[in-house]
Amino acid sequence: MDLGLKDRAAIVTGSARGIGAETARLLAAEGMAVVITDLDNEGAVETARAIEATGGRAIGVRCDVRDEEQVRAMVAAGREAFGRIDVLVNNAGLVKDRSLLKMDEADWDLVIDVTLKGAFHCCRAALPYMHENKWGRIVNIASRALFGNPGQTNYSSAKAGLVGFTCALSAEQAKNGVTVNAIAPGYIETEYILGLPNIDTIRQNAQAKNQVPFAGQPSDIAGAVAFMASERARYITGTTLFVTGGRYG
Repeated sequence: MDLGLKDRAAIVTGSARGIGAETARLLAAEGMAVVITDLDNEGAVETARAIEATGGRAIGVRCDVRDEEQVRAMVAAGREAFGRIDVLVNNAGLVKDRSLLKMDEADWDLVIDVTLKGAFHCCRAALPYMHENKWGRIVNIASRALFGNPGQTNYSSAKAGLVGFTCALSAEQAKNGVTVNAIAPGYIETEYILGLPNIDTIRQNAQAKNQVPFAGQPSDIAGAVAFMASERARYITGTTLFVTGGRYG
């Protein structure tokens, strides 16, 4: 299936590894030039080089999405390298889990700022370039946790906020040829998850709540992002796609 992505350019935040890196690799395989951006500069450059080694086009750029100036510089670097910006995947995020009474303000602010303010900064920087071509795709990586997980008031709030942000921005941008959608992953076996000491218990608990009898992989999210970023999804905007194996609550 031709997704209509060849010769377009994408930015994927938080893409040194995990879901972001897998998404970047798939978009590159579809013919896109990709900006790999992450706080981990070495990881971003390494992922970009791996894509180039397979014949793709990519650059690695260090960026803290909480910092508007860094974001604008990163987006400008992508435009300079590839001549255009067509797709933005807001994937950057992190967890700082604690019950609310044990959570300090710094952990609340960090999770909200990276996930929600980061998307705000990136969209503001990328949208003018999408308007130039009257075509653009913004895909925000939310989470099933938007329904609420114990110990994740910060993370659940950030992801729920990202869905509201998606709905509002989609209503603003449709007239400009830009669609805005969200992907809400469920349990996905990233490198980070597989490295946790209690992975067997985590996997068992997650799969007990899934409808499908297996765990999700980063490629499952990457495939959903590629579709939402494509010409095939031109009539979809303001939507959250749950890629959860059938788990919602």
